[in-house]
Amino acid sequence: MPLSFFLGLKLKPKPPLVLKPFTTFFFSTNTTTTPTIPLITNTLLKQCKTLIQAKLVHQQILVQGLVDMATYLIGTYIACEAPIHAIKVLEHLVPSQPTVYWWNALIRHAVRLGFLEDVLGLYRKMQRFGWKPDHYTFPFVFKACGDLPSFRRGASVHAVVCASGFESNVFVCNAMVAMYGRCGMLDDARQVFDELCGRGIGDVVSWNSIVATYVQGGNKKNALKMFTRMADDHRICPDVVSIVNILPACASLSAWLQGKEIHGFAVRNGLVEDVFVGNAVVDMYAKCGMMDEANKVFERMMVKDVVSWNAMVTGYSQIGRFEDALALFEKMREEKIELNVVTWSAVIAGYAQRDHGYEALDVFRQMKVYGSEPNVVTLVSLLSGCASVGTLLHGKETHCYAIKRILNVDGNDPGDDLMIINGLIDMYAKCKSVKVARMMFDSIATKEKNVVTWTVMIGGYAQHGEANDALELFSKMLGQEIFIKPNAFTIACALMACSRLAALRLGKQIHCYVLRNQYESMVVFVANCLIDMYSKSGDVDAAQVVFDNMKQRNAVSWTSLMTGYGMHGCGEDALRVFDEMRRAGWMPDGVTFVVVLYACSHTGMVEQGMKYFNSMSDEYGVVPGVEHYACMVDLLGRAGRLDEALKLIEGMPMEPTPIVWVALLSACRLHPNIELGEHAANRLLELESENDGSYTLLSNIYANARRWKDVARIRSLMRHTRIKKRPGCSWVEGKKGTAAFFVGDRSHPLSQQIYKILGDLILRIKAMGYVPETSFALHDVDDEEKGDLLFEHSEKLALAYGILTSPAGAPIRITKNLRVCGDCHTAICYISMIIDHEIILRDSSRFHHIKKGSCSCKGYW
Repeated sequence: MPLSFFLGLKLKPKPPLVLKPFTTFFFSTNTTTTPTIPLITNTLLKQCKTLIQAKLVHQQILVQGLVDMATYLIGTYIACEAPIHAIKVLEHLVPSQPTVYWWNALIRHAVRLGFLEDVLGLYRKMQRFGWKPDHYTFPFVFKACGDLPSFRRGASVHAVVCASGFESNVFVCNAMVAMYGRCGMLDDARQVFDELCGRGIGDVVSWNSIVATYVQGGNKKNALKMFTRMADDHRICPDVVSIVNILPACASLSAWLQGKEIHGFAVRNGLVEDVFVGNAVVDMYAKCGMMDEANKVFERMMVKDVVSWNAMVTGYSQIGRFEDALALFEKMREEKIELNVVTWSAVIAGYAQRDHGYEALDVFRQMKVYGSEPNVVTLVSLLSGCASVGTLLHGKETHCYAIKRILNVDGNDPGDDLMIINGLIDMYAKCKSVKVARMMFDSIATKEKNVVTWTVMIGGYAQHGEANDALELFSKMLGQEIFIKPNAFTIACALMACSRLAALRLGKQIHCYVLRNQYESMVVFVANCLIDMYSKSGDVDAAQVVFDNMKQRNAVSWTSLMTGYGMHGCGEDALRVFDEMRRAGWMPDGVTFVVVLYACSHTGMVEQGMKYFNSMSDEYGVVPGVEHYACMVDLLGRAGRLDEALKLIEGMPMEPTPIVWVALLSACRLHPNIELGEHAANRLLELESENDGSYTLLSNIYANARRWKDVARIRSLMRHTRIKKRPGCSWVEGKKGTAAFFVGDRSHPLSQQIYKILGDLILRIKAMGYVPETSFALHDVDDEEKGDLLFEHSEKLALAYGILTSPAGAPIRITKNLRVCGDCHTAICYISMIIDHEIILRDSSRFHHIKKGSCSCKGYW
């Protein structure tokens, strides 16, 4: 080695008095002799703790000409976190196989610190200076390529491995499998794995690597298959890493049976005592919803850490056993177990899932006081809590916090940003700030939107009355150049919008899409949404077919079908489904009885309804709530038994809510009773109900009695309280799409033809005996003028358009946003005797199937 190298660092002379304590280790001094310099040894090098000390020793090596000590100096510089100085020493050494060790040490050091690009730089530099990588070098380089990830550079290193003859080294090949897996190249990882097994050099690490590759790549089924093969291979015995690798795949697939078998294997082989295995088993059971089994494992664990507790808290929270989750959370506090961000996030998510948004906010405040920093999952859960209770102000505060701490922060994961933005869109939409939600949606570049982004915006529109916008956005999603496949939630939101609009044609198209893409085999709620869509779009027979073809059903499936039959006035069918539900082992709950009573009410089945109401508590353990009393008031009121309805209200064990008085007021309109109607209206005013329907009902009662001053008084009251009556609107599906009409509407291009057809029909039905029911024209004008006003109602205009545009014999499907007008109902029944169409009219309360002069409602509307 040239002397010039050792002269590279010159020591600046310093007075003896300022030498640091470490320096005196080298220089023994006294008053009578000159300083003596001790021999530099490896032990002395290891005692260097700072870069300055290492440089001092380096200088002494140069001064003393200790060439053999240069290689040990490299290790000292690495230990002092000075790799640049170590590289400078290496660059001046003659390449040899033993000194490759130091290049490997430098590469290992860079990997440990996460300086992955530096790893590849060192790898290239060592080759450039003449060193040849060995079987210790390649595993670290492959790890860097996988963690970046960089498939191109990993493949080039693979080529060097083959050229250097290391393709039969099991350590190198295992690292290669892991590298391809982290780069998402599952086929390449599998090929390398098969080749090393073919050479007979595969070990348990090889199998763990390929299983981990499939798990990380999202191919959980293949991961399970490979683990099964591994367990069947008598030469390989799965270890702790194997168990920890495969159990998350079982959890993801809800493959609890395989998970249980793996748990048994771990017990038999003494692996379950390991805390990592115990945590993985607990987590697997928890994510499969088997919290009793998870708790048994948790209680038997000799050693627990915060991960063990978090798995239990999260598991209880996710399946709705929030009392257990909260109890465990409090126990962690009592036992002074560290609460990390996962613990806090699980509790916040639990509250949010139960629509306890304010409690979620309280826990978040405690978390901040505790000093734990929220992460993306925490904020998304918190936004969900704000959305559940509609607290827009707190949602905005969370938005501000997210901007300061996560959004647009340098180096932040773009995926985390998108998760937060998706949560914000959902929050704003559910807090009825749909315009703000849409602005946020539009601010995201199309290529950056994922399926969740589209789904939360479509769902926001569908849930808050903007069904047309929801379907328009769904169509736009399917038409994007960068195709994003809708998931089951997207489909459910689109079907919900179809239900609101009674858009049967579009609903059928979505159903076809569902069948082609096999959504119905994925989740039950897609089929439930189809039942709801068909029921609310006027085709309850199709809803029954969907129900019959379901492989799995839940309580919502049965309730949705019963609701459909109730809406269509098929009370007997609704009760038939109720009986089938009980025989199938499902216990009815409060929601089920609301549906049953609703069906009885809309079919005039008074005695049956009273029987079910009286048996709720005794036979089924369901305590009647205010909604059940409202159904009974409606049931008795429609039957004209107003005194019994009032008596039931007076005997309620809770304070009647507006819905109860509205039901009574509606009955007073159907069976004219001004005094009782005024009583119900006054109670509504006391409750400060701002429902425009209650004012309209009272106005109708007065108008029917020709008390026009009272009609004027009610309208004046509405103006004073700024309550506006919703305008009646009807829409109908035609060959060229859906057309909507308001009263007296003449904006449609076919308006002239519509009014001509309607005029001809009115003349014909008058000849058949139709007399306009002028009590439904709420104006103090003569009967002839009232007849003209009734002539222009939106239902009649929609029917005329349907006749004009529908094929002969095809059903005409009309939807109205309010209750159908009594005169329109009578007129349409007459018209149905003239035309060859079934008229399916859906109003805000129920369906009317009108054909050959009769209606399915039988007067109970």
